[in-house]
Amino acid sequence: MINLYLFSETRRGGLYGVGSYVRELVAALSGASIRIHVLHLFSEKSRIEKEETEGVSHWYFPRPVSVPDGLDEREARALYGRNLVYLLRLMIRDQENLVFHLNYHDDTDWADELRIAFDCKLVAISHFSDWGFIIFDHLPYLRRCLRQAPESEQEKTVREMAERERTFYGKMDHVICLSEYMRDFFVDEYGLDPQKVYVIPNGLAEGTLATEGKNKRFLKNKWHLPTREKVVLFVGRLDQIKGIDYLVKAFEKVLTVYPRVRLLIAGNGDYDLCLREGKTTATQIVFTGFLDKDALYELYRLADVGVVPSLFEPFGYVPVEMMMHGLPVVATATSGLNEVVDETCGRKVPLTVTADRVAIDTDRLAEAIVGLLRDPAEARRLGRGGRARYERLYTSEVFGRNMRRFYQEIMS
Repeated sequence: MINLYLFSETRRGGLYGVGSYVRELVAALSGASIRIHVLHLFSEKSRIEKEETEGVSHWYFPRPVSVPDGLDEREARALYGRNLVYLLRLMIRDQENLVFHLNYHDDTDWADELRIAFDCKLVAISHFSDWGFIIFDHLPYLRRCLRQAPESEQEKTVREMAERERTFYGKMDHVICLSEYMRDFFVDEYGLDPQKVYVIPNGLAEGTLATEGKNKRFLKNKWHLPTREKVVLFVGRLDQIKGIDYLVKAFEKVLTVYPRVRLLIAGNGDYDLCLREGKTTATQIVFTGFLDKDALYELYRLADVGVVPSLFEPFGYVPVEMMMHGLPVVATATSGLNEVVDETCGRKVPLTVTADRVAIDTDRLAEAIVGLLRDPAEARRLGRGGRARYERLYTSEVFGRNMRRFYQEIMS
């Protein structure tokens, strides 16, 4: 029996991408010969607690009450990790076939402590890269930062971020990437052994039941949207890395040739970023804020086109959700997102790369959106293709099989 310890945290990633991954992984491994323990770190609970839910053990470790004077954020996190490992040595009774599955690359010190304390396998998954939030999908720039002396503060920062990641992943026994793009990057740029780097895309449990029997007309009436207007949907954090400002500019161009359309933006973040340079009115762009899954899935079902204009995306749950609901996708051809969305399910817009930045051509983005709005038959064909692609590659069952095979292989 494999004893799997999954590291999760109470922070933004714990609510969105990383949190979704942990929840989906736990569900996908249901019934497998793996004993699952989820470690909820920096939790809001006032003391250490442990509970059992459907055969899964959840351990809650509270955030520190105080931090010793003089420690910066990284040093405080390392101290938290040392204390955590000390407690785990006392609390883990069955130490046979231990696998610690880490989800954040800023835990290099924790990895060292775990290696000293336990006879274990250390596994890490690359959900994101810190440098991606600064330079996006600009590998030539990143290579310059890694191989030459930094010429600016930004280059120095990017280099430090990449070096920390390289050190962390180098300490792992096995590393999971969500795309071939990231695997090639880790092998070529971080020098990781190809034999220990695996590509296992994320999976999602079926989510159509919440909207079963509700057609688009019913859902548009429920959301107070004109039934004759088409809907373009964006879902995600309102961060610069998600390309939301480019989408708003492209949508203005869409309206000049296809005025009977609205842009729905479902997500939290910097709303000013969306509208800072936009000239659209409040009736043309609708912000819904963060939604629960049932409400979000209703938007997927009522929309006509989904847009994922990310500047950097190692994978992307949102396009998979769109495909699951048969929604045609317009996406940027960036990083791992370029592998998730192919020609059977959507239209892709290449990034524009210059010496010091990457950008999205809003004319081409607008053209791709308008093309699907004007051609419902093509949109339906791509929607069917997306649904078939989801069933083939991204279901919870496929994800579970891949992960069970992975754990069994590394322990054999």
